[in-house]
Amino acid sequence: MFVELLKDFLTYQSVEKGLSRNTVDSYFLDLSKFQNFLLSKNKEFVSFLRVDIIDFIESLRGEGYSISSICRYISSIRGLCKYLIIENVIKDDPSENLQTPKRWERLPKSLSISEVRSFLEVNSSPKPSGPITIRDYVMFELLYASGLRVSELVSLKLEDINSEAGFLRVLGKGSKERVVPVNIRAMERVKRYIIQQRPQILKKKKSPYLFVTNRGRPMTRQRFWQIIKTWGRRLGIEVSPHTMRHSFATHMLEGGADLRSLQKMLGHSDISTTQIYTKVTTDRLKKVFSKCHPRA
Repeated sequence: MFVELLKDFLTYQSVEKGLSRNTVDSYFLDLSKFQNFLLSKNKEFVSFLRVDIIDFIESLRGEGYSISSICRYISSIRGLCKYLIIENVIKDDPSENLQTPKRWERLPKSLSISEVRSFLEVNSSPKPSGPITIRDYVMFELLYASGLRVSELVSLKLEDINSEAGFLRVLGKGSKERVVPVNIRAMERVKRYIIQQRPQILKKKKSPYLFVTNRGRPMTRQRFWQIIKTWGRRLGIEVSPHTMRHSFATHMLEGGADLRSLQKMLGHSDISTTQIYTKVTTDRLKKVFSKCHPRA
């Protein structure tokens, strides 16, 4: 029963609600783990109770899952419960009014401006580099210049680049399209990569994607994560695609950007998600005050 219900639920999320492949895949992994937890308690999938969800959350805590990951699991279970009610599989929603861990307990990690500068300047060294290395650097530069999610970065196609106007067309979560501005320096590097390095990597192969591998395939999220982590380790900087996105948002706010504009650039559907970064910048201001004020 679980396999069929899950298959129908994922189809509903993909076709009816238009969710991205990445989101649907996350639902599958989250709910499969929940199902395995229920099986360990000899529970039927459609007969789980609120207490079972709470026990599952506690088990995730015990395994060391982050608050953001636990919140994602809860969101997946809530989505499933709503679907089961729509399909009359269950009458009452066991996830209704379920409290989630406070996201404030773990703030987004971001790099300082000097750390970002060090990371990008080392990678933009004038010494000759191969096309793959230059591709990687252009991805780093564009990631910080735009604040894209890694899934959005690797999904960019040539047709999404408006180099004359200095904008990217981005297909974000829930297949929502938005336009993101990019600074001149980053856009120039993208243009140069398209003309020079990209054809060298493809070797006459065809691909609609901006960032490609030497097999002619689009870069994957997992591979890019490995690449940026490797470069970070060489420089002694703890960095990831998420870190660069968080750094973009934090530095934009510190530079005077308003929340609504930042919300649009990041593709947040709810401004409360964007407001997390105001907490980060406030904490930084406190540290500066404590360090610099003579009577702090």
